[in-house]
Amino acid sequence: MVDTSKPIHLNYPNFDKVVSQSLILVDFWADWCAPCKAQDPILEEVAKELNGQALVGKVNVDDNHTLATKYGIMNIPTMILFKNGKKVHHFVGVQPKEKILNIIKKHI
Repeated sequence: MVDTSKPIHLNYPNFDKVVSQSLILVDFWADWCAPCKAQDPILEEVAKELNGQALVGKVNVDDNHTLATKYGIMNIPTMILFKNGKKVHHFVGVQPKEKILNIIKKHI
């Protein structure tokens, strides 16, 4: 069972399965990225507040070049909201919790 109160780590092997079956905000990030580190605690709060209504996932672009290329990730952090495998919204740069939650709740 996946703990939906925290962001889940996604990679090439599990990405399509998880994204195709849920409403999920995917954060494309890297360890060396200061803005990505600033976004982390916000995403932790978002995951907690969603309480399983939607998921928050994280993709390390350094470890998953194929996924970053597939989704045209040029800047990080970039977050893409997927609903049943379809891209429904994207954000570039650090985003406030309220903005993220408002967009996600429109798709629940």
